[in-house]
Amino acid sequence: MNNLLPVPVLLTIFGAGVALALPRRPRLQRAVSVLCLSGVIVVAAILMWHTDQEGPLALWVGDWPAPLGIVLVADRLSALMLLVASVVALAVLVFSAGAEHDEQRRDIPVSIYHPTFLLLIAGVSNAFLAGDLFNLFVGFEILLFASYVLLTLGGTADRIRAGTTYIIVSLLSSSLFLISIASIYAATGTVNMAQLSQRLGDLSEPVQLLLHMLLLVTFCIKAAVFPLSAWLPDSYPTAPAPVTAVFAGLLTKVGVYAIIRTQTLLFPGEHLTNLLLVAGLLTMIIGILGAVAQTEIKRMLSFTLVSHLGYMIFGIAVANPAGLAATIFYTAHHITIQATLFLVTGLIERRGGSSALDNLGGLAKVSPVLAFLFFLPAMNLAGIPPMSGFIGKLGLMQGGAELGTPLAWVVVVGGIVTSLLTLLAMAKVWNRAFWGTSPSKHDDEELHGAVADDLSGDRRPMPPLMVGATGALVLFSLSLTFFAGPLYDYTGRAAANLTDQSYVRAVLGEVQP
Repeated sequence: MNNLLPVPVLLTIFGAGVALALPRRPRLQRAVSVLCLSGVIVVAAILMWHTDQEGPLALWVGDWPAPLGIVLVADRLSALMLLVASVVALAVLVFSAGAEHDEQRRDIPVSIYHPTFLLLIAGVSNAFLAGDLFNLFVGFEILLFASYVLLTLGGTADRIRAGTTYIIVSLLSSSLFLISIASIYAATGTVNMAQLSQRLGDLSEPVQLLLHMLLLVTFCIKAAVFPLSAWLPDSYPTAPAPVTAVFAGLLTKVGVYAIIRTQTLLFPGEHLTNLLLVAGLLTMIIGILGAVAQTEIKRMLSFTLVSHLGYMIFGIAVANPAGLAATIFYTAHHITIQATLFLVTGLIERRGGSSALDNLGGLAKVSPVLAFLFFLPAMNLAGIPPMSGFIGKLGLMQGGAELGTPLAWVVVVGGIVTSLLTLLAMAKVWNRAFWGTSPSKHDDEELHGAVADDLSGDRRPMPPLMVGATGALVLFSLSLTFFAGPLYDYTGRAAANLTDQSYVRAVLGEVQP
């Protein structure tokens, strides 16, 4: 079973190579990409089941003896993240395959898109499975290299400008990550996370604090935690809808995953709790205020993405079993919901000709299916009972209440306010884009006539493949609600794994310094 661990990384890299060798065979490229991601889903599901039944798995690549070499590790947390990420990636890939030929040439050229997309998933998979800091760095660099290409597809001025900002920020965080790794190795003689969990405690408190802050700042940049989040709303909205969806769903969550792993394995306890609580609160409030002020749906969703990362930072800061379980559940929920909403926005752009609220109206009458696809994930994001967003937020509030400090209660109140403002932002989109009257239509007769002339101007029909992929992701997001009980029990067990020695035992065998 251990030999399955490198499969998600190797399969996607192999698929990228095959796709790159077929630049003039777009159908074969799509088939290869779909098969590779389907295989990753199967492997992730097996790993999720096995780690839940038998405990964490570890594989020393090349059969090097512990603690030498590169180790890949899967526990309940990493297996769940890998499964959700691969399902979202497959849905996004199918969505992009539904684009028309001229759109593919302009926005998502297949010869480049598919190999780069698979490399992105390889980097994400490697980051989730990495058992040492340097391999985690390699995973980040693979996904960042691929994201540079995806973000600038088409070569428009807006995309190049946004890509420049994104690259500068990414290079800064990568440089800081290398400095962190070098400093940790100099202080402990290892970058293996299982060994670090045993050696970091022997360092003096000032040195521990310095190393902790280096890693935390690095991962907060990658996760877009305030005040290190200003780059995200200016970068993501310029990319094509499938690229924005996979970025919003996955890239920041890899940073969140790294923060969870750092806080629970390397620096357990109450280190920097108050700092993280303040960061979580400010991320929630400032992000959602930015969202409410927007009149362009992609930018609004980019700000809600930043805002809801604050909930995850809040749960990590709480650091009790209730808070960690809710954080893992909410992270899986948010990967799905945020990607779904960006795909729906891509459909809104096609059907309405724009994603700016000032240019939209009457979409509920023109396309009831599109209204349905938007309404469900929007209400889920806002945390309307009994959806998974509500369940995750309720668990986070319970974790904060258990912590019981005045600052924790302030963040709980901030979380409730953020949820209400999220509902306001989603209602704003619904009222103006779906219920409102189109600026170009002045009465109901003209509005009903929009169906007839929908192919004129910038309005385009919604290809069945795009609608089907978005609908499938909506159903997957609803499954998190329907199976919330078993899933929440699973995340509770995953949280328990984060605070025991099972990860260390899987990597090193008997616990040893």
